[in-house]
Amino acid sequence: MSIFSRLFKLGQAEAHSVVDKFEDPIKLTEQGIRDLKTDLQQAMTSLAEVKGIAIRTRKEAESKKKLAADYERKAMLLLQKAQGGGLDPAEADRLATEALGKKEEYANDALRIGKEAERHEGMANQLQTNVSKIKSSISTYENDLITLRARAKTASSTKKINQQLAKIDTSGTISMLEKMKAKVEEDESLAIAYGEMASADKSVDDEISSALNSGAQLEASGSAQLLELKKKMGMT
Repeated sequence: MSIFSRLFKLGQAEAHSVVDKFEDPIKLTEQGIRDLKTDLQQAMTSLAEVKGIAIRTRKEAESKKKLAADYERKAMLLLQKAQGGGLDPAEADRLATEALGKKEEYANDALRIGKEAERHEGMANQLQTNVSKIKSSISTYENDLITLRARAKTASSTKKINQQLAKIDTSGTISMLEKMKAKVEEDESLAIAYGEMASADKSVDDEISSALNSGAQLEASGSAQLLELKKKMGMT
């Protein structure tokens, strides 16, 4: 066999093995469940990461919002201090304007980061939905697998029983019994025939001797009884 023929046959064997494995519903379901569990693990890792980003982003947005409010409060304090004569009005206005600029900067940052936090929270919600769907699918497929295994076991047992029943040759068994019955009847008939033949083989002389012996035995028996009676009567 050439090397190419060997490789071809090897490839055929592997291909049939793959097809048989693929067509096995239990193995296919088990592999599907393993794949889903891998997807679930990855989805949960991504969910945790996105949730972490959303939480950090939301905290940062709240921090920026607090800083904006703090700079607005400082601007108000500067104006109040200038109004009370504790600070030059022009200097107070300059510093208050700087504070309001900071307040605007942090407020814009808070708005931008808040939108990012909303996007991350939306992604986290979507991932949570996917995780729930995967968990539900795994639970459904595991229940289906339990049922499938039970059905496969029942089908296998039923198949073996039916195969055994199919191998029983009912007609052959009946034919064998009929032959045995005929053989027994034949032997019985032969035994009767041999008995009749044995009786027929007796000669006439044998029959005569048998008859005479029988009569003599009867006569001897009668004479003995008569002699006994005479003795009893005192006649001898």
